[in-house]
Amino acid sequence: MNGNILFYIIIAILVLQFIIEQGLEYLNAQRYGDPLPQELEDVFDKNEYLKSREYKKTNYRFGWISAIFSTGLTLLFLIFGGFEWIDTIARSLSSDPIPMALIFFGIILIGNDIITTPFSYYQTFVIEEKFGFNKSTKKLFWSDKIKGWCMMMVLGGGMLALIIWFFQRAGTNFWIYAWIMISVVTLFINLFYSRLIVPIFNKQTPLQDGSLKNKIEDYADQVGFTVKNIFVLDGSKRSTKANAYFSGFGREKRITLYDTLLNDLEEDEIVAVLAHEVGHYKRRHVIFNLAASIALTGFTLFILSIFINNPGMSLAIGVSQPSFHAALIGFGILYSPISEITGLIMNVMSRTFEYQADNFARKTYSSRPLIQALKNLSKNNLSNLTPHPAYVFMHYSHPPLIARIRNLKA
Repeated sequence: MNGNILFYIIIAILVLQFIIEQGLEYLNAQRYGDPLPQELEDVFDKNEYLKSREYKKTNYRFGWISAIFSTGLTLLFLIFGGFEWIDTIARSLSSDPIPMALIFFGIILIGNDIITTPFSYYQTFVIEEKFGFNKSTKKLFWSDKIKGWCMMMVLGGGMLALIIWFFQRAGTNFWIYAWIMISVVTLFINLFYSRLIVPIFNKQTPLQDGSLKNKIEDYADQVGFTVKNIFVLDGSKRSTKANAYFSGFGREKRITLYDTLLNDLEEDEIVAVLAHEVGHYKRRHVIFNLAASIALTGFTLFILSIFINNPGMSLAIGVSQPSFHAALIGFGILYSPISEITGLIMNVMSRTFEYQADNFARKTYSSRPLIQALKNLSKNNLSNLTPHPAYVFMHYSHPPLIARIRNLKA
């Protein structure tokens, strides 16, 4: 297809995505003033609910500013030949396709992160600070940034280099080898995420012996869930928000509790939250999500292989000399509507899985402590208690709190 036509299609996609996204945000914001649901009156008083509404409104206003800036910057970059300029710099530094691509993407990704850092800094040290969530220091903030860049260069750069190398050797059949490589990396990260990735950013310590550990182990034995690794993560060094997650599978499966979770919930509530996570494992949601992610990656790479040699893909972002790296950017934007559709499907499945995991916890443990845990976590995190249905449909991977409570009571 003609590059000029694709250029205008890309502009249309970016503008339309902005309009739809901000329209959904507006609809969601209209529900902030809704009265407190009756089911939550036992944990939210009037002042806490008002604080929750103010937190959402503040994030909504800030989201508008950051979205306008981000979309506007991208459009200006496209219209005034920003990608051509970066491509020229990359070609002046290397004529080899792999280093050229690494330089091209390095300038774009790190440059974009530097430009948007003031927004994340403001989010952390002004908004989150104002509402009592932030525990991070400026030193930790910048340390996380540098570590993130290093990981992006090593992991992301290595995978990109291999993909281009496959393309040089196998032509349009590169997608098969790239798919295998990405699948292996995905499996490896899922298996060893807590052992290799998490320690770069956080400290993990085994859960101390005591009544909580005994209750968790008793429950695990009751449902036939072998667990030897229960760790506490020092999430409180960045935020007061609490979380818990299950990672890995087989002998590498591990339960991780944020230290903030231990402070916010009673022991029975913590076990109920873990029963929910065990439900995901028992219902094979972890395997399904992993398989679906790998399948979608393969589908995307296959579609990419069809269009990667089309010069129009590079011309679509204003790059005059066709290349793999420029075509990859153009394809990524043009493919984004399909990504939105697959994302919607995955969100629908994810919400279904959350209900199933809740039901597992209700049947094997108890619904009362899980309901209380969900209420307390929503209260402490100032969650949106009255989201708009359209916003939920488009963005929520978990059902809204009220829907989960009513399901657990059913």
